[in-house]
Amino acid sequence: MRVFVTGATGFVGSAVVQDLIQAGHQVLGLARSDASAASLEATGAEVHRGDLEDLDSLRRGADACDGVIHTGFIHDFSKFKENCEIDGRAIEAMGRVLSGTGRHMVVTSGTGLLAPGAVATEEMVAPSSSAIPRVSEKAALSMVPDGLSASVVRLPPSVHGDGDHGFVPIVIGLAREKGASAHIGDGMNHWPAVHRLDTGSLYRLALEKAQAGARYHGVAEEGIPFREIAGVIGKRLGLPVVSKSTEEAAEHFGWFTHFASINNRASSAWTRETLGWEPKHQGLIADLDRHAYFEG
Repeated sequence: MRVFVTGATGFVGSAVVQDLIQAGHQVLGLARSDASAASLEATGAEVHRGDLEDLDSLRRGADACDGVIHTGFIHDFSKFKENCEIDGRAIEAMGRVLSGTGRHMVVTSGTGLLAPGAVATEEMVAPSSSAIPRVSEKAALSMVPDGLSASVVRLPPSVHGDGDHGFVPIVIGLAREKGASAHIGDGMNHWPAVHRLDTGSLYRLALEKAQAGARYHGVAEEGIPFREIAGVIGKRLGLPVVSKSTEEAAEHFGWFTHFASINNRASSAWTRETLGWEPKHQGLIADLDRHAYFEG
């Protein structure tokens, strides 16, 4: 297949591109800069210039391919709601092109808003009343009854590995800034996790098997207590590990307080059984306990 990949040079997207090419697929990757274009060309992918707010470029990329994998997202979590709206418009634009053609689209969502305190499974849906909605899943799956073949890969709060620019580096940065590595209360809220290199095969399998309406969980570890994450960060930075009350958490974590308090164990049992996906790389704590996460 020829596959249009958004976010193709990103943390997850680059793993997807690598896996697709190794599996014999052709990749047309979205690039918004000369540097991204050069990086894509070096992998053997074709380059399609544009960005997530250039809807015409997204339509052209989708129309030129046999399928779409959408990993692109503007990773400024302080403007999460606004960036989710951009994501929704991008998905709708590509989805309209693919609708009725039988060509499949895989979009990216998250497990973070599912079943707080319980174990989230693939059939669960985030409540519509959520204060911080991730609209990608709803945007894609709402188009399935009108003829779009689409499925969703839900990623956990921590997708980790070299080059991580997500939640864990934010927690590390806050620990440096505040002089302590913190968790909220007893720190027994859980984050599921997956290594970035394990996500590539998951997206590819979701595209190849093309099950319209399916939700898959890219989860290698069901849930790691936040206190363990804070503990490794404190050890590596030589800082005290402290507990913050709910009231104190806002002072330490600021806008990130909601994410630091997520209690989101998640299962990928159905995903593994259905797709034959099996994560192979090291877990979050072992990965985090390396110098690479604390350079600079």
